Amino acid sequence: MRLLAFVLLIACGVAHAQVAPSASEKAAYTGLHAAAARGDAAGIKRLLVGAQAVQVDARDGYERTPLHVAAYGRHHEAMRALVAAGANPNALERDRYDIVTIASVADDVPTLKVALALGGSAKNITSRYDGTALIAAAHLGHAEVVRTLIAAGAPLDHVNNLGWTALIESIVLGDGGARHTATLKALLEAGASTKLADRQGRTPLDLARGRGYREMTALLEKASR
Repeated sequence: MRLLAFVLLIACGVAHAQVAPSASEKAAYTGLHAAAARGDAAGIKRLLVGAQAVQVDARDGYERTPLHVAAYGRHHEAMRALVAAGANPNALERDRYDIVTIASVADDVPTLKVALALGGSAKNITSRYDGTALIAAAHLGHAEVVRTLIAAGAPLDHVNNLGWTALIESIVLGDGGARHTATLKALLEAGASTKLADRQGRTPLDLARGRGYREMTALLEKASR
């Protein structure tokens, strides 16, 4: 079953969907992107004032803004400096990721909380799969991220273009282990629907049973009563 989940993960492209700046990209950065990659909040402030002020949402070759770069680097003060200067906290890069989803995929709760505090929305539709940060976190089994996103108002029952909700992804792209079971439990406790089925008409309970995920099955049976 773990092999099947891994094959599904690769088939969907989600294992490599986010592209952080490479070492060579960082070395070639100038201006705000370079300062963001270093986490240089003071440098960002200098670049954003005066006659030589630069565009706060400038894009690199992958359409990342300096704020995306700072989020990948977990540079919180740089993130705050950029948003204070007008950076869009909900901007999307080439693959349609925002800073909330970047932090969620990285299982980086501190950066996620900064992103949300700066105006990033847990409701954004992101990625080539028309998903959400919650769906991305659920398929990776990032339970604390899932709880944080739920508290921020993430849509529990959004269906992506694969026909899956966060609840379904925690099963079909999970391994049935402790992390994904905790993720499933968090979603159920928040009120995620157990009735929404995949495109083959299989409910979350059907999917968990079919994979032999006993703990998940027990949680879904209890929730379905």
